Amino acid sequence: MSERKSAVLEVIALDVEDAVAAQAGGADRLELVTDMAADGLTPSVETFAGIRASVDIALRVMLRLSDGFAAGGTRGVDELVRVAGDMRDAGADEFVLGFLDEQGGPDLAAVERIVDGLGGCRWTFHRAIDRADDRDALRKQLADLPGLDAYLTAGSPAGVDDGLSVLAAESARRGEPGYEPRIMVGGGLRLDHVPGLRAAGLDAFHIGGAARPGGWSGPVSAEAVREWRTALDA
Repeated sequence: MSERKSAVLEVIALDVEDAVAAQAGGADRLELVTDMAADGLTPSVETFAGIRASVDIALRVMLRLSDGFAAGGTRGVDELVRVAGDMRDAGADEFVLGFLDEQGGPDLAAVERIVDGLGGCRWTFHRAIDRADDRDALRKQLADLPGLDAYLTAGSPAGVDDGLSVLAAESARRGEPGYEPRIMVGGGLRLDHVPGLRAAGLDAFHIGGAARPGGWSGPVSAEAVREWRTALDA
């Protein structure tokens, strides 16, 4: 195991090349997705297995079948449960998910059913929280779900620039009911945000495009990840 870092750094990986570069650069964990044109969907089991065989850091697998934050009704949830089961059979033990209903609240029926199929695996509620009608109510409604240990959030649907005050305020409430899960900051995150976020007590960071100097058409750069690792360890 690597030594404890000052903050958790999670990097989006699309394939084995990304995963190996991210680990080499000092990432603590990977979020595995496909199709970033749709903001990240569930990868294939084969992709997961290839990455799992190539790196030894934690992997969180996205459970999301289409763009947007709707689960897709009963049929969509059935498919998500099936996919999650296939991933677990392949060795996945950490996940990312999050669905809203038409009123902008958490789709509790969908989330609860999917989480029930995870058998206690740890999971992140992703940036659906940034589109929620009431962030505080969402947190409290999800508070008792097993395995929920992180929220991936920019504090705003527009990104970290607009969400800084929300992130700081939620960080200050850590430990209150609904605020026990770790805040993982992601969504338009830049290196110049890091000092202020660290000063506000944030200790987990998620990067995607920031790890790819060539954009999403290019691979993760170990050097770019290392720059973030250095900044977070400062």
